[in-house]
Amino acid sequence: MPVALIAALSVTATACQSSSGKDSTEPDAKNAPSAAPSVADYNPTPYDRVKDGGTYTTVGTFDDQGNPFNVNSTLTAFRVWSWYNADAITYSPTGEVQYNPDYFSDVKVSVAGGNQKVILTINPKAVFNDGTPIDWTAIRATWKADNGSDKAYAASSTDGYDQITSVEKGRNAKQAVITFKGVDPSWSSLFTTFLHPKAATVENFNNAYVKKAHPEWGAGPYTVGTWDTHSGDITFVRNPKWWGRKGKLDKRVYVNLESTAAVNAFKNGQLDYVSAVDAESLKQVKGLKGTEIRSGGSPFEYSLYFNTKSPVLADQAVRKAIEESIDRTQIAKIRFQGLDYKEPLPGSAILYSFQKGYEDNVSAVLKYAPDQAGKALDAAGWKLGSDGVRVKNGRKLEVGYTLLGDDPLDKATAGAFAAMLKPVGVRLDINKADEADFSKILSDRKFDLFLSGNRSMDPFGARYLCDFYCSDRDSNLTGAGSPALDEEIRATGKIADLGKQAAAANKVERKALQEYAFLPLFSGPSTYGVKKGLANVGATIFYNPLPETVGWQK
Repeated sequence: MPVALIAALSVTATACQSSSGKDSTEPDAKNAPSAAPSVADYNPTPYDRVKDGGTYTTVGTFDDQGNPFNVNSTLTAFRVWSWYNADAITYSPTGEVQYNPDYFSDVKVSVAGGNQKVILTINPKAVFNDGTPIDWTAIRATWKADNGSDKAYAASSTDGYDQITSVEKGRNAKQAVITFKGVDPSWSSLFTTFLHPKAATVENFNNAYVKKAHPEWGAGPYTVGTWDTHSGDITFVRNPKWWGRKGKLDKRVYVNLESTAAVNAFKNGQLDYVSAVDAESLKQVKGLKGTEIRSGGSPFEYSLYFNTKSPVLADQAVRKAIEESIDRTQIAKIRFQGLDYKEPLPGSAILYSFQKGYEDNVSAVLKYAPDQAGKALDAAGWKLGSDGVRVKNGRKLEVGYTLLGDDPLDKATAGAFAAMLKPVGVRLDINKADEADFSKILSDRKFDLFLSGNRSMDPFGARYLCDFYCSDRDSNLTGAGSPALDEEIRATGKIADLGKQAAAANKVERKALQEYAFLPLFSGPSTYGVKKGLANVGATIFYNPLPETVGWQK
């Protein structure tokens, strides 16, 4: 699975400090670490050391689009999906591939004549909940829905799938033979989960999972117990049709709460786990009886998206001036205040600073230079008005910023953006929206500037270059790019060696960033308040623990 979108949400406040106007990246450069931490902290516990029974409750709900292969799906959708659908391939915290024998009993990869072949032998017992055998047709259906040959499918990413030339039946229906044109070293990310063939029609792929679950098309140790469309709460229970290792929990519960209510719910014992993303939330959960803090590396990155289809932001000179006026170091200070945490400013959308092949592509093309931004706007015909807001051809330089929810830290971040842009002559209009509207805002492109994040679901970041920057991709929320750049981006996906692919992708990303429509801002730590004894939950980096292994330690 590719990167998954997340809203820029946190749970409480720190103070907002406006930019000083000087390049504040300089003073901290000596003390900044060269890479973000890559530590995992999730109480790894063997299956036989986890108790039978119990309930695990967190904040969460179903999203507008519950199909994780769909372009409008989010991280929430992926997490919910994984509790009642196949988790066939996972990764270790550092990114090593792990095949789940309950789905794939054997995997063989070979290359002949320069073309790769993957043979997946599917567990003979594997069956969807409606009784349909899980066989080669599920692999074929997933490929056909995602390979881009039928534009009616709103696929999140076609990369990799479009390299597959055929999916055929092997020695029997329980074997899928996948043939590629060339070599795809990150092929495993294509089939970490898969679709029921009935879910892979155009209509069902696009619409069947909109605010709905289809447990009959699922498979795994858990299935849907209750799915309350009024409250948004979800309960998963053990699946009586599961053939593999029994799930340790009796119930897995998602409670639909606004992010600001999550910490209080955790303190009151209503939740077993909560994200602690700032100093105040960490202070509230730290030291609570029966609670521990788990903190580690983060495969998250939050970025500022520019809608290039909006009237003012269609002007590249305006976009560049806004980026040059944003002090990313100051934004990071606001987000990390009181956390005793430092990281280098993120330099790429595709790789993290703790990964091999990472390069700081942002710094290669952009400097914090508000004075230069003002001069560039002058040259582009945007003249300062008497109210301090620039004007061109009768249009004021007013840009909207969509703020989700009522979280004080997110408000502080929005306020900092406004304070940074004001001296340059850009007025930032902050528009509030409900957290529940996140998916719709993105799918309908109802924003000028929007702060959102991505979580990498696998370690093969370079292969997702097109998802961020290709002009013909719905997943490119900015709408920036060109057919010529698309061609260069797609060429990187055909490079078989992961190291060479990353080097080529870095080179092309530097060109894409010069569209000035996408600005990586921060990652931050993965820090959680967790009830003691909760097993296989916490800061996992690239690891997604199998649902049957989650529970309470003996």
